[in-house]
Amino acid sequence: MAKARKKEVPAGADIEAIAGYLNSVIMERGLSSNTREAYERDLLNYAGFLRGAGRDALSAGPHEISAFLLHLKRDCGWVARSSARCLVAIRGFYKNLLRKGLIERSPCDIVDMPVLERKLPDCLSIKEVESLLNAPEVSNRYGLRDKAMLETLYATGLRVSELTTLRLNDISLQHGYLRAFGKGSKERLVPLGSVAMVWLKRYMDSRGGFLKGKRSEHLFLTERGANMTRQNFWTIMKNCALKAGVRRDKVKPHIIRHSFATHLLQGGADLRVVQEMLGHADISTTQIYTHIDKGGLKKMHEKKHPRG
Repeated sequence: MAKARKKEVPAGADIEAIAGYLNSVIMERGLSSNTREAYERDLLNYAGFLRGAGRDALSAGPHEISAFLLHLKRDCGWVARSSARCLVAIRGFYKNLLRKGLIERSPCDIVDMPVLERKLPDCLSIKEVESLLNAPEVSNRYGLRDKAMLETLYATGLRVSELTTLRLNDISLQHGYLRAFGKGSKERLVPLGSVAMVWLKRYMDSRGGFLKGKRSEHLFLTERGANMTRQNFWTIMKNCALKAGVRRDKVKPHIIRHSFATHLLQGGADLRVVQEMLGHADISTTQIYTHIDKGGLKKMHEKKHPRG
């Protein structure tokens, strides 16, 4: 007996609904372009899965969503954290459809979030950070730029995307602060520190060499005078790590940010202050750094507590 073929469902309606959701969520929540792209990939992946099963988003139920999450785990090898991010996008999508009156109930209501293991962020030792920061050759403008970027990153704990989008008017060497725009375009002021200020000043004095007569408001520039990208910076950082002898598996885009937070807390910084500098909306996100060096925290408790 011939095997029945699955019904083909047109993709247009789902794609239109996904586009409408993404446009509305950007306006409401001010999502970054990276988050928007991740949501779009997840939702298009979900729509494609439904289409292969002969369904569409409006007719899908909890069973289809659970089957999709199982597919991500079993067939695609996704970890729980990635699946959870995908489910967040799907939940938001159905909440939007519900608000528009296109569905009567969200199929996500009875779908549980994947259980996440609390993953501790990787961190460099102070010695490794110093080796990394000292890797650039500062006798030329390229090395001065790389040194200034690394020193600024370690002094402020910025996300790489925040670092590469800095503009000239975001830096105040006179007052020793920079202005960063985090997730949701939330603005915060972060102290620079004396060392970062010295290297920023030296880089800015040589910055004109990148422009070759052009003009740009971006702080950090590529060889051609364009604004630095996350990919450009990632290549620079890997080269510096290789020169510094820091293990390649330890060098990841946010490793300096993680090291910044960990070293501050190890030094006795207040958790709320670190939360503010990192731009975390929820202090529980910052608290994860307190689990990295329990030995150091125990020594601090013994030293600071009156009955330690």
